[in-house]
Amino acid sequence: MFILNAIAAFGNWFWGVPILILIIGGGIYITIRLGFVQFRHFGYAMSQTFGKMFKKNEEGKISSFGAACAALASTIGASNIVGVPVAIALGGPGAVFWIWLIALVGCATKWVEVSLGVKYREKNEAGEWVGGPFYYLRGLGAVGKVLGYIYAVGLMLELVPSIASQCLSATDNLQVFGIPQHISGIVLAVLALIIIVGGFGRITHVMDLMVPIMAALYIVGALIVIIVNIGNLLPAIGSIFAYAFRPVAAVGGFAGSTVALAIRWGAARGVYSNEAGFGTAPAAHASADVDHPIRQACWGIFEVTVDTLVVCTVTALAVLCTGAWQAEGVATGAMAQYAFTSVFGSFGTYFVAICVFLFVFSTIVVCAYYGQRQAEFLFGLKFSKIWVWIYPIFMVVAAMGAELTLMFMVTDGMLGLVIVPNMLACILLVGQVKKLQDEYFNTPDQYYLADKAAKAAAKAAK
Repeated sequence: MFILNAIAAFGNWFWGVPILILIIGGGIYITIRLGFVQFRHFGYAMSQTFGKMFKKNEEGKISSFGAACAALASTIGASNIVGVPVAIALGGPGAVFWIWLIALVGCATKWVEVSLGVKYREKNEAGEWVGGPFYYLRGLGAVGKVLGYIYAVGLMLELVPSIASQCLSATDNLQVFGIPQHISGIVLAVLALIIIVGGFGRITHVMDLMVPIMAALYIVGALIVIIVNIGNLLPAIGSIFAYAFRPVAAVGGFAGSTVALAIRWGAARGVYSNEAGFGTAPAAHASADVDHPIRQACWGIFEVTVDTLVVCTVTALAVLCTGAWQAEGVATGAMAQYAFTSVFGSFGTYFVAICVFLFVFSTIVVCAYYGQRQAEFLFGLKFSKIWVWIYPIFMVVAAMGAELTLMFMVTDGMLGLVIVPNMLACILLVGQVKKLQDEYFNTPDQYYLADKAAKAAAKAAK
């Protein structure tokens, strides 16, 4: 217990000033080095992602969209529904501004992560593409190899309490249907295991179908809540900007907050939401059948845009427009339910519970795959197939009565072993991504210029 408390204490410290310096400071540096690529080429990135979402790929190969859906499944989790209201409850409406800022900076970080993931990927014993920080950290030489092992061990172990806590979030919400936590925990673990053991091909096949449907379902529901309360929309947006830079007084059930708390909780929830800086997404993106690292990096911007700038935003606006953040007697974790119930009645509670379950289930499946890749890197393909069973087992153990708050705190602490080496790699290897970027956007008759020529020709033909 002493070790768990020590890890939790480290997490409380790490998710303050250190994470702000590392994630925001590092992200700003990367943004400048890449010439504000996420803004200059945002339109092109969207044309390569939203514009080609349903393009068919060759049989037996992983499409860019499939890899992106798997990565997106990991980022769209309980944090999008529960975490955003927590940020507002503890940091005020201004926390949403800092969530947005983290997303804008995070687009550049994710651009680097995905580019490096594809550049340094390798074929494993099964003939599959594998990649991630533990591979591209080798670009830093001997020190990088050591950091790669630290990253792999850290993520492999961190995912145990992380997946267990995700399971607890889902099973807790399912109690509104009268399902005991230990029963729903077992069912969730078995369903996850069935998909996980089928390999990444099965995971992407399921996520291809599941992620667009679950995201669209939740977004439509949240938009209905906002539209019903449309008269409060402009004041809600105004409060986000107003309280990003000044304290907000206590009102109703809201205890009040400072600018420092708005930054702290907005930054923490923003980082958790899109995972830019975690280095997890490259493991999925590296599997894509793609002709250039930068083309796949466009899906990194897509990922952050959908997860944070769309899903987190509609959650925040639903909570602010309905006044859920000021309502007395509403628990922090139940603010989303309050917002939806105010419009849909009792169905709103069930709707949120179903959405949380779908979001968490997709996250668990993909995170288990990430853990499997770390195990493969450290101990080989055979061991990784055994290790992947550990996560469902701990899901069941957690559902039997684990303490959720401690699980979250331990997860926060262990993430330090993951974020530090990955962000160091992104910052120190950003020059390589700059070269890839210049090659992609400036090479005649290939990539970006070829896309522009084809688009111009198609327009002329009409």
